[in-house]
Amino acid sequence: MQDNRTGTHCTSSDGPRLAAKLRSYAGTRVVVVGHVRPDGDCIGAQVALTRVLRAIGADAVAVNEHTVPRTQKGFVGDTPFFQPKDVADLESRTVISVDCASFKRLGEAVRARIAPVSLNIDHHISNERFAAENFIYAKACATSEVLACLFLDHGFPVDAVTAQALYVGIATDTGQFKFASTTAHSFELCCDLMARGADPAAAARDLYENESVAKIRLLTAFLQSLRFEFGGAACIGILPEAAFDSTGASREDVEGLVDYARDIEGVRIGACLEFHPHSVKGSLRAKDAALRVDLLAAKFGGGGHAAAAGFNCEMTPETFYPALIEAIGETLAAARR
Repeated sequence: MQDNRTGTHCTSSDGPRLAAKLRSYAGTRVVVVGHVRPDGDCIGAQVALTRVLRAIGADAVAVNEHTVPRTQKGFVGDTPFFQPKDVADLESRTVISVDCASFKRLGEAVRARIAPVSLNIDHHISNERFAAENFIYAKACATSEVLACLFLDHGFPVDAVTAQALYVGIATDTGQFKFASTTAHSFELCCDLMARGADPAAAARDLYENESVAKIRLLTAFLQSLRFEFGGAACIGILPEAAFDSTGASREDVEGLVDYARDIEGVRIGACLEFHPHSVKGSLRAKDAALRVDLLAAKFGGGGHAAAAGFNCEMTPETFYPALIEAIGETLAAARR
């Protein structure tokens, strides 16, 4: 297949150092970990890095506290992808974290079994730099973009499964190329990945044209729960535990629901809240990166991107909701100044 690369992709001077670091893992045992409740960029980055490390001679496996989401299983291919309980020698493997902004986000089951994180590769502006070496590219649209740049610029082997995984990571974290993080560079990378076997049509079918009936029912419950605050500038949807029981939906079916709240005319901040008796999980989205919802999420122990963030906090729903409304009000007021 013809190589359609148009030139170098990485703009950071860290590229050669990171490439050398990855090559140093040849002949060693490595585990590539990602954040809980993995999305397309997390799975894409874990799959791609694991495959590339194996191709250069490392004994690499991918591990996540949660299973691969149903709509993303087709992108894993023959990549060794496990949960912590399935890897007997997990404690003795060198740890690389991808697409994870904090050590806590790796999940309790992973944290309990792994050695200290040696290498942290990410693009979240809120990354806490929790590894021995940290390569954080906050201007990248996705961690998969960081890896695609690295692999293409430094001659790492990229097969069709790896190319598809990287494409999925870029496509999902740019909201199908509609977020402000999408650049000409994003499309250039995707063209190069297509030349190596990535298939956008297949990705779209699996990701967006394969929804379960349970997820549609959960979406209905979410839309019926929407609350508008601050004259419609904020829209908040709430999913109590009973919503999952009544619809038969799983926790992974929550992915993408917050976008419906954000996408309404006049809304500047959208939120999706999962209420449990003593805790709340939330996803936040903003139409304008200047709103810095990562800082809003940080008030509840979370983080993420300037326009897309999340959190988990141990508060009762009754205590949490007024605290969130106050924090959103402060965020909107700060953006007006």
